[in-house]
Amino acid sequence: MKSNFTRPLVALLAFALTSASAIAAVDARQAARLGNELTPLGAEGANADGTIPEWKGGLNKAPANYKLGQFHPDPYASEKPLFSITPENYKEYASKLSEGQKAMFEKYPSFRMDIYPTHRSAAYPERTYEFTIKNATTAKLTEDNDGVLDAAEGIPFPIPQSGAEVIWNHKMKYKGVSAARWLNLAPVTAGGQYSLVKIREEFLGLYYKPGNTIADIDNMLLYFYQSVEAPARLAGQVLLVHESLNQSVQPRKAWVYNPGQRRVRLAPNVAYDNPGTAADGLRTSDMTDMFNGSLDRYDFKLVGKQEMYVPYNSYKAHSDQSKVSDMLKKGHIDPDYLRYELHRVWVVDATLKPGKRHIHPRRTFYVDEDSWQILVLDHYNNQGKVWRYSEAPSITFYEVPVFWSTMENHHDLLSGRYLATGLDNQDSAPDFSIPGSLENYTPQALRTRGVR
Repeated sequence: MKSNFTRPLVALLAFALTSASAIAAVDARQAARLGNELTPLGAEGANADGTIPEWKGGLNKAPANYKLGQFHPDPYASEKPLFSITPENYKEYASKLSEGQKAMFEKYPSFRMDIYPTHRSAAYPERTYEFTIKNATTAKLTEDNDGVLDAAEGIPFPIPQSGAEVIWNHKMKYKGVSAARWLNLAPVTAGGQYSLVKIREEFLGLYYKPGNTIADIDNMLLYFYQSVEAPARLAGQVLLVHESLNQSVQPRKAWVYNPGQRRVRLAPNVAYDNPGTAADGLRTSDMTDMFNGSLDRYDFKLVGKQEMYVPYNSYKAHSDQSKVSDMLKKGHIDPDYLRYELHRVWVVDATLKPGKRHIHPRRTFYVDEDSWQILVLDHYNNQGKVWRYSEAPSITFYEVPVFWSTMENHHDLLSGRYLATGLDNQDSAPDFSIPGSLENYTPQALRTRGVR
């Protein structure tokens, strides 16, 4: 596959961090496939029957009717579904569904997946492609898979050799240098009742900032700030996370501010399977952004690639014309607001290491080849059955450009409850233009920012 990405590569600022040993990157011969037979991020071309087309750069420019700060107009709004998958016919499509998706059809007679034409819309800045190609021959995993060495700005492993590399690609995918967004969430009961929790998130990703030196990065992947704005009984709770690149050397650090106590304290429990913020037990800490944090409790097996129906180009779910009250239904999001397409995904099966614990002893990740976004995730219980099904309806924020989730929905298939997050429809679209300052991401700043 020919590509337009033939410009000279930007020089890589490698940051070498101490480690006992590291797993080697791919050789120059394999890396030469990037931007030629593979896309710059490592994806393949069209499939044999044309149902997955070529990637031609994605949605890398905003349409004429878009103004900065608006919710994003749907470039595919006029399209109609090709067909629908329902509880009555889902077995006909079983080879392109996850076990969690099949379980959703088994449990909910109202669940439906409308399948639309496939658009390979994922796009990132040119600089991301340039650094990804360079990273292919330099980036390495630490021996324990819990750190990345010798990478900068781009995807570290565009031609992955292991499941851990795929997961690190997701963790390190470009999200903008600095951004803020509303992440309103609704824990929905089995009967369909919910109370909306209003949350604001901000992050600063020094890894993505052009021209950073080793000292500037200081082993930090990103700084993350989260505040609960409503309801009143929860308002003022603040979380700060410093997420490192090499967690073997420097594990994640987290702090919380409690407005009742007016104290900032370290929060080492903001990790793994501890409960996520205001999620009513429906999301663990490491389920935020589908997966985050340390990889040290699982063995990550790279199963391979498959064609799969996944949430994609979910502009209707993102639209300010869509009301949250209409979207949230008993059992799941109203299918009228979701869109699914056929895409290729990397499949990674994670199983708990001997002697380690987690409420999800097994997880299967389905990761988009064009963006490295985890789109679907199946969580298993101790009996080996699917317990939770998670999906991330995603869009291209074309003004950046960046491909990222606009929602995350986590379904408890045993209790019938689910958690819908990212419900920004009644607030504002994510802002990727805010200035990022390290001063806002210090423990000392937490009390000031959390005062109510």
